[in-house]
Amino acid sequence: MLAARLSEPGSVENLQVTELAVPDPPQGWVRLKVMAFGLNRSEYHSVTGLAEGMTFPRILGIEATGIVDLDPSGELAPGTQAAALMGGMGRQFDGGYAQYVVVPRSQLLTFRSDLPWEIIGAVPETLQTAYGSLTTGLDLRPGQTLLVRGGTSALGLAAAALALEKGCRVLATSRRQEGLDLLASRGVTPLLDDGAVASRARELAPQGVDAALELVGVPTLRDSLEATAVHGTVCFSGMLSDSWTIPDFYPLDWIPFGVRLTTYSGGAESLPQGELQRVLDAIATGSLDLLPIHPYPLSRIQDAHRAIVAGTHIGKLVGLPWA
Repeated sequence: MLAARLSEPGSVENLQVTELAVPDPPQGWVRLKVMAFGLNRSEYHSVTGLAEGMTFPRILGIEATGIVDLDPSGELAPGTQAAALMGGMGRQFDGGYAQYVVVPRSQLLTFRSDLPWEIIGAVPETLQTAYGSLTTGLDLRPGQTLLVRGGTSALGLAAAALALEKGCRVLATSRRQEGLDLLASRGVTPLLDDGAVASRARELAPQGVDAALELVGVPTLRDSLEATAVHGTVCFSGMLSDSWTIPDFYPLDWIPFGVRLTTYSGGAESLPQGELQRVLDAIATGSLDLLPIHPYPLSRIQDAHRAIVAGTHIGKLVGLPWA
């Protein structure tokens, strides 16, 4: 099989497509024929050496979609459509940047869909994090106002789409006019992000927003907290800025009185299987436009990673291992 394997961290040039043996699944694991895999910023962190607890060489990829090729238990029939995500994929064991991957059965979500694989491949991990952030992290309710910080990221676009579907008002930020225009076209109120949007958010929601999804990270977190109403919640779910810690963090100074600060990071077990099926069905009928998609063949995996770093695309990059 062909796979994109990182020999050692440091440079995208260390991520090379190579031919390897098709892996055999141990008991309790399943072999998936990968038809598409989403690319995520955390995999860029693996390339640069920011990710912890990894050994090398390693096939990257924290998610994959495809069809069951072999389940030693016989529980899943060959050809069953399934998504695998998180739980150590691409970090503690080889991940989805390959034509085949073996994963624990507990990390699989099955589904049925006639959508193109490049669309299916964009959904699982982005949906899992967006859904979990809005439900577990923010407890978002219909009619509330949500601020998405990092609104043109794949996660930001998906979260905004789900919130609009729920009947919420959504404000979202972008640093580029192209992003602002896209947000407006998707029914979102766009805000130019110059690092300080709290005052403009409060012009639109005078008491503050009910919920804020922080995806940029530490540099904008304080401003997002200041944009949020008393009894509102900020959920920290992303670090597009690659800033991981808050220097000299003093909670009484940082967090406004009565504003809640939470985090979210989940896995396959965090996403109800019915939600994945519901979203795929909604995309198929045209009732939900989750996010723009940009496919790359496996042979261009280095180009895809360079595009992540450069911010070339708005939306989700998807790898196609058989293209």
